[in-house]
Order: sequence, then structure tokens, then C-alpha cells
Amino acid sequence: MLNISQKKEVVERLAKELSKSEISILVNYKGLDVLKMTELRTQLRNEGARIEVVKNSLLVRASEGTDAALMKEFYKGPNAIVYSMSDPVAPAKILSNLQRTTRSLKLKQVLYQANYSIRKRSNNLLNCRPKKNSLASWFIRSMRYQPHLSMFLLVCPERSLTF
Repeated sequence: MLNISQKKEVVERLAKELSKSEISILVNYKGLDVLKMTELRTQLRNEGARIEVVKNSLLVRASEGTDAALMKEFYKGPNAIVYSMSDPVAPAKILSNLQRTTRSLKLKQVLYQANYSIRKRSNNLLNCRPKKNSLASWFIRSMRYQPHLSMFLLVCPERSLTF
């Protein structure tokens, strides 16, 4: 258990890193074993991204004053935050691949350059099935097969993407 000074250090470090991040992805990691979590950390680190498992109360404090505060309402349950300061595509691709193979990782929220935040109804973004010709359908198909092509969609205004 962390004492107050250690918690302050964690909050300051995380706030600094979240303020610089290009993309922040909130995930529910419940069901991932230690081996899968270690593999995920290694893959993300190799691509210049990080994953942090912190208490929700510390995450709320760290996100204050940053773009990640837009996701504050989703800081419930077992959360991990994945962020990258350089490449927004790599963590999305890694998480999509892991979600496809394990089925236990759940994407809760994606924030790309604070311009758009995806709120989804399904627990598994890659498996929900909207109408065939809808924009949501196109987005989900592109996230499933080519996540780097769908990243540009995350910068569109919220009212133009309806689920």
C-alpha cells in the first residue's frame, strides 16, 4: 500500500505523462492473467506506449487539468490506462490484437488528442454489430482489420458519429 507521499508522486508523474499523450485508452483488464499482462506491457513498451494500473481515485486526481479528464465518468471498476506520447496507432493495434485473441480485455474509452472521445454501448467494440451501411459499422470494421486507418475518425466532432 502506498503512503501519501508516494501517492502524490504517482499522481504528479501520471498527470505529466497524460498531458503529453497523443492517445489515451481506458481498458478493463479483469480476466487477464499475469503472463498476458506482462506480454502486453512488453509489447506496449517496445512501441513507445505505457500501461498503468492505478487506483481510480488516483487516476481521477491525475487526470484533472488534462484531456484525460473527459473520461472521468468511466473510472469505475478495474481499470488500466494505456497511453502513448508519440504513436497513437501502435497501442490501438496491440490492444485490438489482444482483445481478439483473449476476449477478456475490454476497451472502455478511447481519447485521441482530446478532440473526440468514443463512448460505446458494447463491452467489446470489435464485436458489436451495427447496421451494415452505418458509419459505426465502417469504424468497427476498420478497427478490427486496420486500426491505423480508423484513427482519423477519432478527431471528428462528437455529433457526426452516432451509435
